[in-house]
Amino acid sequence: MGNPEYVYSSTNNVDSKHRVEIPPLQPFVKSLKNMLKETFFPDDPLRQFKNQPPRRKFILGLQYLFPILEWGPRYSFKFFKSDLIAGITIASLAIPQGISYAKLANLPPILGLYSSFVPPLIYAIMGSSRDLAVGTVAVGSLLIGSMLSNEVNANENPKLYLHLAFTATFFAGLLQAALGIFRLGFIVDFLSHATIVGFMGGAATVVCLQQLKGILGLDHFTHATDVVSVMRSVFTQTHQWRWESAVLGCCFLFYLLLARYFSKKKPKLFWISAMAPLTSVVLGSLLVYLTHAERHGVEAIGYLKKGINPPSIMDLQFGSQYLTTTIKTGIVTGIIGLAEGIAVGRSFAMYKNYQIDGNKEMIAFGMMNIVGSCTSCYLTAGPFSRSAVNFNAGCKTAISNIVMAFAVMITLLFLTPLFHYTPLVVLSSIIIAAMLGLIDYEAAIHLWHIDKFDFVVCISAYVGVVFGNIEIGLLMAVGLSVLRVLLFVARPRTIVLGNIPNSKIYRNVDQYPNANNVPGVLILEIDAPIYFANASYLRERISRWINDEEDKLKSSGETSLQYVILDMSAVGNIDTSGISMLDEVEKITERRGLKLVLANPGAEVMKKMNKSKFLEKIGQEWIFLTVGEAVGTCNYMLHTFKPKLAADESNV
Repeated sequence: MGNPEYVYSSTNNVDSKHRVEIPPLQPFVKSLKNMLKETFFPDDPLRQFKNQPPRRKFILGLQYLFPILEWGPRYSFKFFKSDLIAGITIASLAIPQGISYAKLANLPPILGLYSSFVPPLIYAIMGSSRDLAVGTVAVGSLLIGSMLSNEVNANENPKLYLHLAFTATFFAGLLQAALGIFRLGFIVDFLSHATIVGFMGGAATVVCLQQLKGILGLDHFTHATDVVSVMRSVFTQTHQWRWESAVLGCCFLFYLLLARYFSKKKPKLFWISAMAPLTSVVLGSLLVYLTHAERHGVEAIGYLKKGINPPSIMDLQFGSQYLTTTIKTGIVTGIIGLAEGIAVGRSFAMYKNYQIDGNKEMIAFGMMNIVGSCTSCYLTAGPFSRSAVNFNAGCKTAISNIVMAFAVMITLLFLTPLFHYTPLVVLSSIIIAAMLGLIDYEAAIHLWHIDKFDFVVCISAYVGVVFGNIEIGLLMAVGLSVLRVLLFVARPRTIVLGNIPNSKIYRNVDQYPNANNVPGVLILEIDAPIYFANASYLRERISRWINDEEDKLKSSGETSLQYVILDMSAVGNIDTSGISMLDEVEKITERRGLKLVLANPGAEVMKKMNKSKFLEKIGQEWIFLTVGEAVGTCNYMLHTFKPKLAADESNV
């Protein structure tokens, strides 16, 4: 413990060049306004409207809501040639993928084409990404299929199931648009990169396992998505496996993977991988038609209705007993769709050195799903595979989505009869080939090397999806991510600082082993804001640091501890519980005969310490701008202290 007989004299004798200022008081309304602005408008989207005449503000408002009005006037024929090629290329991928993913959601195949027509048109008008290609996604399709199938059997009541899918899509769009309008996009950030890698990998694994039904030509299959149920369903029906279907599926899967391999090896040959699904559909259809393979257990799609999207606004089920299910499905699929789409859009924007507005994207996604639910579409987002093809094909703007939509429209109007003989096993092969690309084991290995906790989050999401179900995996991953955030807040780091030799710099003694401790002074850095959630922990941790330091000094016989300096550079804010914690720490140090010193508290911290009268209690002369100044004053005081006992003896 510190020596209680030391008398702390005034620091007025020490030259202090600088002083920590108390910020001027601001009205509560102004402080609240600033806080709300930083929370919901960190990008300051209204900056462009400042000092503009009303007519210009109106035009800027339209351009903000509809970005196509901003870049459209500058659009050139040169850009159109690039977008035309990219649009036709992604259409060749969107058509077979759309049909495949609709089957994955237990919906009629034609809905996959409907969903590749209307939503891309909406996104081209309202979206801010130049490279995102809009359409149905495998994970979203699987989520809709698994969550709705728990309530309604798609085979027994297909009409009700279809209407519930439209309603779930409506609620997904409503959520997405609301998050964008009310600037709540930060909620999606709780799906960390590790969460998305694990969840997408698990969902892709589940999707691949589900396609064993099509590959093996099985008529009956489990609706459960966990690996145990799927394997049980597969191996209890070995007598119904159809070798013709399995051989056909394996051949097309090998072709699709080989095409992707060549495209990865030589990026200029991206069109080989992009055209492979459509080529598989054409070859498969010809094979079934010429060999009558449907008579040998190779099931085909059958009749597809001609014509563009019929309206479905009257099919939305807002008053049914399944409303809760559709809302839950909409929320889960909407958030997953946003997380994937925005992440994909940002990654390609980074390559081309431009920025996308996350809140604009949410509004665009929401509107395309709301409009889509009223025009016979189900959930759409920005799938990575389609966007990568769009990027590699040289797209310049979102016009490539319009080109794709018109290509799909022509297909709907004139070409749907050509898909009559398309074998389902080819669609299963297309889905498996696409899903294998989502199992990013390299990213998981990278997480293991960089951050073990992120790796645990990733694996938890994967295991939860594969061995439980989609909802369990998502909840586990998000729960662990939120737990980590809470741990960061509730258990902030406190670091012992030492002096870098021949400098006035003070750094972490664990990071810089050559840093020297200051005799008689313990310097601690608090590495986070101080709130009610961590105040008690910090009080106990600071007390423990003091105990450890005193024990170390006692065992080594060095100068006893006299000062505890808290470096508060990283403490951006503090609440009343934090002020109470500092008050308790001050009392603890005083009882031990130590002096508490603060270094570089921020504006908010100073303001609240002043209002709470803590500054008067500790003395503003013991608050310094830098750790170096605090240490200098403490050293000066250590050399000028006069022990009471020594003074009394001299008077005798």
